[in-house]
Amino acid sequence: MNAEQLPPSWLFPQARAQAPHSGEAATLALAADGGPAPCECGFLRGIIEGTSAPVVILDRRLRYLYVNPAWAQVTGVPADMFLGRTIGEVLPDVQAPDDVLIEVLADGQPREVTLNGTTRVPSPVGSRLWRAVFHRLEAQGRVVGVCGISVEVSNLRQYLDDLENAHQRLALLDAAATRVGTTLDVQATCTELGDFLAPALADVAGVAIVEEEFFGVPPPPPGILRLRKMKLSGPPETLRPLRELGGAESYADFPRDSVPRRCIDSGRPWLGNLASDETLQKIIVHPERVRLFHTAGVHSVLLVPLPTAGRCVGIVWLMRVGASPPFSEDDVLTAQGVAARAAVSIDSAHRYSQEHAMTLELQRALLSEPDRPHPTVEVATRYLPSGRSVLVGGDWYDSIALPDCRTLLVMGDVMGHGFQAAVAMSHYRSVLRTVAAAGLPVDAMLAEADRTAARIGLDRVATCLLVLLDTGAGTCTAATAGHLPPLVIRPNGSTGLMHLPAGPPIGTELGDYEMTTFAFEPGSVLLLYTDGLVEQRGVDIDDSVRALTELGLSADDSLENLLDTVLAQLTSGICDDDIALLAARRQRVA
Repeated sequence: MNAEQLPPSWLFPQARAQAPHSGEAATLALAADGGPAPCECGFLRGIIEGTSAPVVILDRRLRYLYVNPAWAQVTGVPADMFLGRTIGEVLPDVQAPDDVLIEVLADGQPREVTLNGTTRVPSPVGSRLWRAVFHRLEAQGRVVGVCGISVEVSNLRQYLDDLENAHQRLALLDAAATRVGTTLDVQATCTELGDFLAPALADVAGVAIVEEEFFGVPPPPPGILRLRKMKLSGPPETLRPLRELGGAESYADFPRDSVPRRCIDSGRPWLGNLASDETLQKIIVHPERVRLFHTAGVHSVLLVPLPTAGRCVGIVWLMRVGASPPFSEDDVLTAQGVAARAAVSIDSAHRYSQEHAMTLELQRALLSEPDRPHPTVEVATRYLPSGRSVLVGGDWYDSIALPDCRTLLVMGDVMGHGFQAAVAMSHYRSVLRTVAAAGLPVDAMLAEADRTAARIGLDRVATCLLVLLDTGAGTCTAATAGHLPPLVIRPNGSTGLMHLPAGPPIGTELGDYEMTTFAFEPGSVLLLYTDGLVEQRGVDIDDSVRALTELGLSADDSLENLLDTVLAQLTSGICDDDIALLAARRQRVA
């Protein structure tokens, strides 16, 4: 055994007798004069070997001369196995800072280094981390090696890693909140979710929702869950084989014992990292097509349900392919967070889509066939639901033929949106038809409608405009309940607003209405409308109403073209609110 395999005698004098004083080893022994007293060295040795901080001494060739018990304990390697060998030879899985140690030997400047890797002692944090400082050692003017003292910071690193992962998870959830669920459309929301998850959390992401209505296809057998395929996101070359997994149908049926079904029923995710063929067969409709996973390079799959308060609305498939790592626990938690937020958006979009369809159908049923006016009056109508919301409003129009060549034109707008507003609109429309049959003047019609609405308990008020055309007398008589004034387009090309005394909306029981009568010559056109036509953000509504008079509308144009012109010039194709229009022309007598 050579001297470099022994504890350095210059550090621990009681070990000098064991070390022959020849060659480089001789330089490690201190001369008697000037050396520390044996008791002092023994005290120093007790400190070094008793500390929990690893201490090592390396020679000029970076071979171990000494390790204290702490380093032997954390590495799981006996102390005598270090002596005469390099860091890499003893601990091949620990990154050796040889380049830094060479600099310390060269210039004598102490340096801090990081040692990272695994040892024979298992660690709950996996790869371990030490911070160490190395000093150059000299004896009798000669450089004999370096001494390093280290402290393990693995737990601190794990804490910082966990903190960073938490920050990344929150950042991802925040990003999902802004990118998923931007509309109240189910298909659009599922597309946003799939495109966000791949590549944010996976190489491939598939979204499917629980099918509850079966149009054009037979319903699934009892006990079978049908999922409608909504979106598959990922690189095109990877998606091509995966599209064949569930077949050509737009849906997939899963029995009770299938993994996707259990995932949805339990509300818990399912993870298959580095999954075998047997495992992958459990998550697809056609087990014989498991080879398609291999064609696409899929090695890990994560299924995450889309939960809401009462039920799961669907499921998300996440897949890692090629060189991508398997899913971690952080990935699972993040995917669950994104899925939970997306599920609320999907459920809301689904419910509002159903409400929108019912409301729109109700409005179409009520507005599609207003009463035919007298032959001396031509009428054209338009109804445009909002382009920015699935919530339909309570706008309505009507034309009611009355005795003595009179026609009552109605334009109204229930406050609020949605199915309840449409239901309230149908009540107001029925009330006004009943009141009109009584032959009352238009101001009395509004007053009676106001009292009736309160009496039957309508909880939404409405603005309303009534215009009674009397072609026999050549007049029109109008009254308003908080509604915008109609536009008059005359045969001579002039246009103007019919200014009317203001009255409160109907349904308030504040009824105090006043009617105004105007001449209405043959060929003249009246345009009635709701506020969705003229309301614009940042623009005074009075200015928008006056802009109607500047559109250059012609009373000689067909009513259909006239309405198209109005919509084209004022709406730019997208409506912020519902729009109802009614144009009426007094026919010229042949």
